[in-house]
Amino acid sequence: MSKVRSILLVDDDTISSMIIVLLMEELNVNVKIYTAANGQEALDFIQNFEGDDQTDKKFPELILLDINMPVMDGFEFLDKLVTLKDLPDFRIIMLTTSNYPLDRERAKKYPISGYVNKPLTEEKMNEILATAW
Repeated sequence: MSKVRSILLVDDDTISSMIIVLLMEELNVNVKIYTAANGQEALDFIQNFEGDDQTDKKFPELILLDINMPVMDGFEFLDKLVTLKDLPDFRIIMLTTSNYPLDRERAKKYPISGYVNKPLTEEKMNEILATAW
């Protein structure tokens, strides 16, 4: 059983985001999915998140993060994220179309739990949910 109750999906590709939402429904995984179109929106979401265990607003246990986005890309987001204090426990999976070897190497420098190439499939999502913890 997955410990994930909510996910923050950071991706500027609306079609990819819709596919992930549909995939979660198909897998019958009951999670709240928050979305951000770029790293800045994701940082704003994290810094301004208000919720508690008494409501359906749970801080995301999992962040699915694209690399290539406008305004603030995934690496810029990670640079800013590591400077924030007192964040709840969560995992980050880089979910990207980038096959660029330097992106994969650069990702290793950050506190991420995995690097997954799009498209996200049922098998890949099951693996993420099973191994993120």
